[in-house]
Amino acid sequence: MAAGPTLRNFLERTRAARKIIVVDFGFLGDSVHLVPALWEIKQQYAGAELHTLSAPVGAELLAMAPCVDRSWSFPLAAKSPPWWKHWDILLALRRQRFDAAFNFTGSDRSLFTTAFIGAPWSLGYEAGRRHFWNGWMVSDWVQREKRELPVFEQRRQVLAAGGFSLQPARFDLRVPEEARQWARQTVPENVAHLSINASSPVKEWPLEHWIALAKELLAADGQLRLAATASANPREQERLAALARAVDDKRLVCLADANLARLAAVLQRSHLHIGGDSGVLHLAMALGVPTLGVFRDHVGLKEWMPIGEQHGHFVAQCRCLKDNRTDCLEAGKASCLAAIEVRQVAEEARRRRR
Repeated sequence: MAAGPTLRNFLERTRAARKIIVVDFGFLGDSVHLVPALWEIKQQYAGAELHTLSAPVGAELLAMAPCVDRSWSFPLAAKSPPWWKHWDILLALRRQRFDAAFNFTGSDRSLFTTAFIGAPWSLGYEAGRRHFWNGWMVSDWVQREKRELPVFEQRRQVLAAGGFSLQPARFDLRVPEEARQWARQTVPENVAHLSINASSPVKEWPLEHWIALAKELLAADGQLRLAATASANPREQERLAALARAVDDKRLVCLADANLARLAAVLQRSHLHIGGDSGVLHLAMALGVPTLGVFRDHVGLKEWMPIGEQHGHFVAQCRCLKDNRTDCLEAGKASCLAAIEVRQVAEEARRRRR
């Protein structure tokens, strides 16, 4: 990313900062991709406190990052509240008197929140819409250029534009011992993890495909164990229960009560994660677990796909994207994903177990 002479000395101008905040209202996947940038910030500001502000699930995730001193939670739901809705949280943050702030999304809500917090220096990424007031919200801006890089690397490059000398990217999440102990008692070692749900039905492989996959994998390998998880969302819980009923095999463990820390502990005991386009996929990647993803093609998919030999994927070409249609959204499901055959996924999963 190109950076002007003033932008390039952002780090030097803020070197004396003792308290820093990163504002990012993303959910699980976004928060995972934030972690490598947080490690860079923590390393460059020796001795400074590093705080984050995110959605509740993001706060849970970032609490597992040792580089974060405090992860603040801002309540968000399907219909997010206005940025000023939770005055108690905003006022508490403003009273912290942060010296510097970072914003890697450029969304309107996060920009207004960043400005209200009141740090004298701030670095932002022009990833959202441009408004005439953006210059009042954030002191220094990095322009968005390429979307080919993984999201976590894009965020690190924002810091590079501000004068940071980058170290190799790291996640290094620390899963609480309580969660790890629970996983040891609940899930066999070396399972294959199935994540059958996503934030939207249009990102989900059909349930009947998941059922067929589980049956085929278990039938082909008498030693294999599977673990499937779901969030507390009622729709996801229903799909998980339907999977358990249809497969009806003790070698499939369905976990309806796993919080984020426990989910991370289950992933750590897995030799492979198989799932759709969801935050769980990114969590598995961050924990060093090989992944096999099932995706519907969409704009920006490449920047969200795990990279490296240990990560495989199947991508369904969607005519909605090709012909600028809304069929999938209107139907509430992606029929294109059904074209990814169970046999293909099963064969690749077996190959990665050998």
